[in-house]
Amino acid sequence: MKIMTASVAAVSASLGINIHKGKTKVLKYNMENSNPITLDGETLEDVESSTYLGSIIDEQGGSDVDVRARIVKARSHSYN
Repeated sequence: MKIMTASVAAVSASLGINIHKGKTKVLKYNMENSNPITLDGETLEDVESSTYLGSIIDEQGGSDVDVRARIVKARSHSYN
């Protein structure tokens, strides 16, 4: 994982893209590895879920959380 992280950082830097370490989060998908991910010596924050393109993604890879959130949104709009 260190090699992949360093590779992404190197390619980003070569393109003039800066990775903001304070805004970058790590979502470990179906992994038992608990080693922290670091970038330039700084540990990136681990999260249990994240929203990407309107869908909620969690550590388990299931869609239960996303479906529940969509049902709640639909119910709140249909009763108003």
